[in-house]
Amino acid sequence: MDVLATLYIMRRHLGFADSDTAEDARLLAALEAASTTIERRTRRHFTPRIATLPHSINRQNVRDLMLNDDLLELQSLTNGDGTSINISNAIVLSSSAIRLSDGTAFIYSDTPEDAVFVTGIWGYHPDWTTAWADSGDSVQDSPLSAVATTITVNDVDAANTDGTPRFQVGQVLRIETEYVRVLAADTTLNTLTVARGINSTTAASHVNGTAIDIYQPPMDVVTLCLRWALWLYKEPDAPAWNMPPVLLDTLDGLRRISVKS
Repeated sequence: MDVLATLYIMRRHLGFADSDTAEDARLLAALEAASTTIERRTRRHFTPRIATLPHSINRQNVRDLMLNDDLLELQSLTNGDGTSINISNAIVLSSSAIRLSDGTAFIYSDTPEDAVFVTGIWGYHPDWTTAWADSGDSVQDSPLSAVATTITVNDVDAANTDGTPRFQVGQVLRIETEYVRVLAADTTLNTLTVARGINSTTAASHVNGTAIDIYQPPMDVVTLCLRWALWLYKEPDAPAWNMPPVLLDTLDGLRRISVKS
């Protein structure tokens, strides 16, 4: 599963030396548990995924469609009668609704329930235009096949501007339209072990030199994940209801508010 903070950042947060990897399995488990809890309780996904989701039409307002999730990028719209809607005529309102701007309406044949299908990139990010950072690196395989689980790069641990290594366990990478997740990084061989075609993207072949982008989760979510994972790591047997109030208050501030159409 996606984690909202990387293993390297978690280890640095705890003050562990780079060579001290004995607790890595426990730390990664804490990050996974924290990420799952944050997304479940906020009713939000903080890493992007591709999906086609059904939506119901409001009979009293057939120009607006209230969305069931946060929409980062609209890719296609299928109306309730099976016809396609030109997305150039669709305005995404604060990632929570779609409004048709050309005088047309959302329609249905039998029932307004789950009549319209919205395809896009779903998830929450306060600034989607800056969500992906250029890694400064690229695929070095000739080519990278669609089934390969190891990617060769130029320099796994080249330093970022903040001194952290370029590639880290837990990152979501984008290679063209495919998303992959970093499972391990070998700084000697400059290879990444990855899960391919994650978040409903399609694993594909990529030629040598294809650019690699790195997803940047919202910083407040990264910080919350680190604090939550730290609590889980230090208090593995504590009941969930005994979470520190400051963490729960921060979590409430990220919660998605559902508005009935």
